[in-house]
Amino acid sequence: MEIQLWRQILEPYQLAVDELVVKFLHVKQQYQNARKYSPIEMVSGRVKKVSSILDKAKRKGIGIEELEEKIEDIAGIRLICQFVEDINTVVEIIRNRSDLEIKQEKDYISQSKASGYRSYHVIAYYTVQTIGGPKKLEVEIQIRTLAMNFWSTIEHSLQYKYKEHMPDELRERLLRAADAVEVLDNEMGSVRDEIMDAQNSNKQRATIISDILGNIENLYYVANR
Repeated sequence: MEIQLWRQILEPYQLAVDELVVKFLHVKQQYQNARKYSPIEMVSGRVKKVSSILDKAKRKGIGIEELEEKIEDIAGIRLICQFVEDINTVVEIIRNRSDLEIKQEKDYISQSKASGYRSYHVIAYYTVQTIGGPKKLEVEIQIRTLAMNFWSTIEHSLQYKYKEHMPDELRERLLRAADAVEVLDNEMGSVRDEIMDAQNSNKQRATIISDILGNIENLYYVANR
């Protein structure tokens, strides 16, 4: 397939990613502006590389003409939370959005993959406006904790290195690490209230200091007019 044709196919997906990243960052900002705890800690997005699309199509026996229909994660959004409990809140936020139409939910947290992978996936339809008119696309939204994301990033790098031939010993160590991540998330959840109180106190102090500095600057400006 020619490069120009790939650009035409992937441009709407890049637009979807750009728009959704901004929208979810705004959700986080709204919580912060309201002086509330945000269940969303970090937001990122990406459009799948052409080589990755072709690899997946080959593995799953998908024809070139079926790519957009059968590959759900060409556009990907990742929402990172501090605590496992926040994931349900974020899923509810997604369910209640009028610009997203949920196609499917995949819970790999209560039922992790055999590899140890844990995350919550939402496959949704999102419409972008292009010069050719509106285009309805599928987007995969991954919601996970910081600890889950750390494990997944390492596992993905190793899968990329070894392809289908990861040594059994390394696979076992990854499984043990996945168990450790689950223990860590559970421990953090048990002291969630204390952690949130400490974070809110720090934010309040930072806000007070910022307000004081702002007032000093305003007074200096008035005094020197």
